[in-house]
Amino acid sequence: MTARLYLDWNATAPLRPEARAAMAAALDGNPSSIHAEGRAARKLVEEARASVAALVGADPRDVVFTSGGTEANMLALSPALGTRLFVSAVEHPSVISGGRFAPDQVEQVQVNAQGQLDLDALRRRIAGVARPLVSVMLANNETGVVQPIAQAAAIVHEAGGLLHVDAVQAAGKIVLDINALGADLLTITAHKIGGPKGIGALIRRNDTIPFDPLVRGGGQERGFRGGTENVPGIAGFGSAAQAARAALGSEQTRLAALRDRLEAGLVAASANTVIFGAGVDRLPNTTLFAVPGAKAETAVIALDLDGVAVSSGAACSSGKVAASHVLVAMGVAPDLARGEVRVSLGRDTTESDVERFIQAWNKVLQSLRKAQQKFVAQGVAA
Repeated sequence: MTARLYLDWNATAPLRPEARAAMAAALDGNPSSIHAEGRAARKLVEEARASVAALVGADPRDVVFTSGGTEANMLALSPALGTRLFVSAVEHPSVISGGRFAPDQVEQVQVNAQGQLDLDALRRRIAGVARPLVSVMLANNETGVVQPIAQAAAIVHEAGGLLHVDAVQAAGKIVLDINALGADLLTITAHKIGGPKGIGALIRRNDTIPFDPLVRGGGQERGFRGGTENVPGIAGFGSAAQAARAALGSEQTRLAALRDRLEAGLVAASANTVIFGAGVDRLPNTTLFAVPGAKAETAVIALDLDGVAVSSGAACSSGKVAASHVLVAMGVAPDLARGEVRVSLGRDTTESDVERFIQAWNKVLQSLRKAQQKFVAQGVAA
């Protein structure tokens, strides 16, 4: 029996063996205890903190561990950090929802047809606002489109505001430096880089950037996030961050070549294929595409039955038939948007995997064409 092919790495990356081993070695001890067992647990936490900080070019003291990316975003998006919140129209739902801001305190900023933030619109929207807080993702989880963060940071800082960057999809896939980006606050999570689920981090550019605790308790995480630390999760996070950083350069090049081969195969299979965001910088591992007339749910199920796991847009939105809010914001026609299929590659993806996907996709298209021909033959509009 042919093994299944996993091409949904943007939803979650399979756990790295080294992260699994690190977690198993970190099951004992409370890092707040002062005895030997507690000190051993504390050492694991701080070593992991240093590894996570190194992945994004930050100081370890500015890393606060959370239960994941969504909590990290909630921790960042607080009225204590700004009078109004401005978010791009293609953000993750945890940012679109506004965090701890009231709905009437949140405004969306438009993107262009390629899915990149309209910088002029951002400048106009925050002009005259006292202490605006702006949140823009580094790379979109559906399209892979990379945002002009450094330019956005300059605009936000000129207006006297702070910039939060959700880098959940970008971490471990492209070179990431919080200082070069100009981000004041940055979110990452472990399970996107081969660490465990249920652990993430919010990172400050420096210790002058304020934190407004979301979870208060016994003073853990320097008082910024109460509760006994998830030591196994943190240890796995640190191990995954270290491994991802070590492989970053070579993997970025390798995955970009595989993505380009995959997209060439898609276009060869159907000249009508639309690859979203193809005209701008994207993550090296991500392809979001649609073929007019092909419905996403049908295609994803057919591929799944053929042993290939992909998704229709974001995994956190799976099960919804409505068009992606990301593609709607890009001005994509609803019928085409409802046909979006996302293929995301990872560290285990090979050339033969890409070829297998292209073959499977050709079978999906052949089935679609046969169905259309049948409808036409029966006198029913396809």
